[in-house]
This record gives sequence, C-alpha cells and structure tokens, in this order.
Amino acid sequence: MTDPVLAAIEREVTACRKCPRLVEWRERVARERRAAFRDDTYWGRPVPGFGDPAARLLIVGLAPAAHGANRTGRMFTGDRSGDWLYRALHRAGFASQPDSTARHDGLVLRGAWVTAAVRCAPPANKPTAGERERCRGYLERELDFFAAAPVIVALGGFSFAALLRIFRERDEAVPRPAPRFGHGVEVEVGRRLLIGSYHPSQQNTFTGTLTEPMFDAIWTRAAQLVTPPQCP
Repeated sequence: MTDPVLAAIEREVTACRKCPRLVEWRERVARERRAAFRDDTYWGRPVPGFGDPAARLLIVGLAPAAHGANRTGRMFTGDRSGDWLYRALHRAGFASQPDSTARHDGLVLRGAWVTAAVRCAPPANKPTAGERERCRGYLERELDFFAAAPVIVALGGFSFAALLRIFRERDEAVPRPAPRFGHGVEVEVGRRLLIGSYHPSQQNTFTGTLTEPMFDAIWTRAAQLVTPPQCP
C-alpha cells in the first residue's frame, strides 16, 4: 500500500508544469517518439520516485531519460542505465528482479527508494540551475520522509552536488570543504552517509569509466550498512 505522504508528493510531481522548457521538451519527445518505440504510449510527464516506503537506502539520479523514464513513467526504467542499476540492485538484494522494462513489470524494491534531482527529461540530459531549484522541493520532501534512512547514493556529480547544496542550506553538518565528487567517495552528513557513484550512463559504461565490479562495490557497501530485506 502506498504511503499517503508519498502519494501526495507523487500527485504533485506528475502534475508539475513549473519549467516551460522541460514541459515543452518532454511533451515533444512523447509526441514524436523514437522509431524503436513508435507503437508505445509515452508517459510524457514528470516522473515520481519509486520503491519501498520503508526504505533505508535512497538512490538519487540526475533526471529521467527522454526515451526511458519519460516513456515508461518509472525512474530508470526502459533504458540501458536502468538495466545497469536494477541488475546491480538485484545482485545486492534490493530488487526482486534484474529487469525494469515497464511500470507494471512486477519489479519490487525492498529497502530502497529511487528518485532524482530533476523529475522531467531535460534536453541533452542537462537541466539548468533554475530547473534544479524549482524541482528541489520534491526531493527535500522525500529526504524528510526518509529522514531515518542512513545511506544515500548519488548517481553522478549533478545529484551529489544537489544533495550537498540542500544539506548545507538546511544547516546540516556538511564537512568543509566538502569532498569532491568521485566514485566511491563517502561524506558523513549528520546521521547520514552520502556515497557518490558514477552514473550508469552509456557514456560511462561504454567507455569503461564505470564497470560492473565498480558499480557492484557501491551496492555491496550500501547493503553492509543497511542490510536489505529479502526480496520475494
């Protein structure tokens, strides 16, 4: 059963039209579609978070992919970044299956919640600072809801910086100077541990900047810290 607080955030996220550039782009992509998905009905809206309302691990990405989550309506679903992510989460015990192809494909997360710094697909995967700030309130409300979660994994430098900015402006105990983003870097922020990971984008996975053993090490570390429940 969905928690009413998370359900309220989801309703607000999916109805959001705060950023004209992102609204125009996500809806145009949904109309024009990629040839491989020409028979699909695209979601074409902001994408809410997904996972276990009792999560002790938060996973924060950059933004939905134009033909991934913007098409399927679920974070990291329907693209190669999602293939990498959920395959790794499955190996670590956080996901019930290694595949994430559609909102109703049976995937269940246990102990983890997946979200993003920006909820609409941005052109060239590059949100502006203003778009990040207009979306910030949704992420902050999720951080408040999951205040007891001891571990956050930031996928990529954009989400890592966005999280540190939120924590610093909320007067949480961010080290000064804050460590620079890097794969496997850890930052203690009050009672939470923020872990940086390279994003599983094709730019990183195709070039070998991120390998599966490197990615698995992040989730092994997270699992050691939060002990995921057994997935069905």
